[in-house]
Amino acid sequence: MEYSLSTQFFFELLGTLVLVLMGDGVCACCSLNKSKGQGGGWIVITFAWGFAVMCGVLLAGPYTGAHLNPAVSVGLAIAGLFDWALVPCYVAAQMIGGFLGAVLVWAFYKDHYDATPDEATKLGTFCTSPAIRNYKLNLFCEIIATIVLVGIIISFNDAGNKAGLANLGPIPVTFLIVALGMSLGGTTGYAMNPARDLGPRIAHALCPMKNKGGNDWAYSWVPVVGPMIGGILAGAFGLWLLAV
Repeated sequence: MEYSLSTQFFFELLGTLVLVLMGDGVCACCSLNKSKGQGGGWIVITFAWGFAVMCGVLLAGPYTGAHLNPAVSVGLAIAGLFDWALVPCYVAAQMIGGFLGAVLVWAFYKDHYDATPDEATKLGTFCTSPAIRNYKLNLFCEIIATIVLVGIIISFNDAGNKAGLANLGPIPVTFLIVALGMSLGGTTGYAMNPARDLGPRIAHALCPMKNKGGNDWAYSWVPVVGPMIGGILAGAFGLWLLAV
């Protein structure tokens, strides 16, 4: 069934909102003072991000295919699996959804943000930052992680995979996100998604908080440019893969 452009926009926005609400939500839960989940650690965060993606896919999937990520939309379009005419609509929905999801996290954990004096901790619940600041290497890490993400998503459409994986719904991409976080997330926090990083970073800039600190705009281009390059390269790989 084909849905109207407005319906696709709404559900892509809603799916991305849920992804960020639950994904940034676990970062807040594990990081902010006086949260019952404080100190939960990286394993909790990576699994919760995987489940966050799963929930977004379950919600938006029937209506949009649940890209929830501009790098995915562009990569699929390059691979010939998505209509280029829909890309601007999807990207706009994803960016707005990411922003709104982060605003909801702030509202949900407002008392805990107020109870947390560390500025970097607060920013880290909204968006990513590098463990070691080396822009060239940080960019490389985001490109590679996104190539793996989008490349494997495209491979789901390969004739050899399609029949079996179709029956598993969002489960494969859920474990893909978990594996990427555990394996490749240690350097930059594995943004892999401009809507997951830039939208929430803007939300951090606008939401009132005590001792908020800066937004690290100097780094903000890395989790946008890196994933988009990765998505483009993965899409080019997909053209070859699906033609084999």
